[in-house]
Amino acid sequence: MADLLMPALKISLVIFMAGNLLDLGLRLDLADALRGLRNLRFVVMTLLWAFILVPALAYGIATVMPLDPPHALGLILMGLAPCAPFVPMLAAKGGGDLGSTAAFMLLTAVGTVIVMPVAVPLLTTGLTVTAWAVAKPLLVMVLIPMMVGIAVRRASVERADRLQPIVKKITGVATLAVAVLCIVIYGKGMLGLGGTFALAAQCLFFVMVAALTYLLAFGLPHKERIVLSVGLTTRNIGAALAPLLAVPEPDQQAAIMVVLGLPLMVVVAMLAIRVTGRQAPAPRGRV
Repeated sequence: MADLLMPALKISLVIFMAGNLLDLGLRLDLADALRGLRNLRFVVMTLLWAFILVPALAYGIATVMPLDPPHALGLILMGLAPCAPFVPMLAAKGGGDLGSTAAFMLLTAVGTVIVMPVAVPLLTTGLTVTAWAVAKPLLVMVLIPMMVGIAVRRASVERADRLQPIVKKITGVATLAVAVLCIVIYGKGMLGLGGTFALAAQCLFFVMVAALTYLLAFGLPHKERIVLSVGLTTRNIGAALAPLLAVPEPDQQAAIMVVLGLPLMVVVAMLAIRVTGRQAPAPRGRV
């Protein structure tokens, strides 16, 4: 059954990822992104945490904890893929700055395409894949759709506003398909993780990322810290799965480890928003 459904999952995953990034590009105001990019401290913090410290944390947990090799591989892949497509919604809920969110999405999308193809062959074992094999699906699913969306919006805001609801609906269908197919294909395997350290490793990873990126974002106000924390706590599941789906026979246990991260990261990100909410400035007019 899994072998029959895997092509459908790959197609749905491409539509899900490309659709979300196209949707982001259609909504992304470059003026907001450029405003965020002019904040040097925020940019440095984003790049440092996204592509050095968080991957190092994932690698450290995978090395220190007694994880099965496929589960360690899945955790490392998640560590290399920051920022879920739904970060703007979570960041707004937490009082995040719009310009910082736009800059964060842009930096992590471009950075993932550059860093992941180089880092995956260096940091992972049990996954024989070339840099180009990793880069190709990331270009198709992440960078190109976002750039197309930005180009359409730059050419015509009205056209972008007309296309965005259509793209959102198609992406919504693909999201539902990915969720259902992951449950059907990997559900039994996820239940089998109960006797392993996989769940503990993921909880430790997400909690540490959420806490450290907020507490150690020195010099940044809450509206930027929460963008950093939520953006880095959530992982780009499609990008993390891309190297596994690029090989002829992907390790199902590694893929299960990645899929398991989706509900966990949402729960931890929402808890982070709740816990740090007291740091947010009170709305104007409140006494």
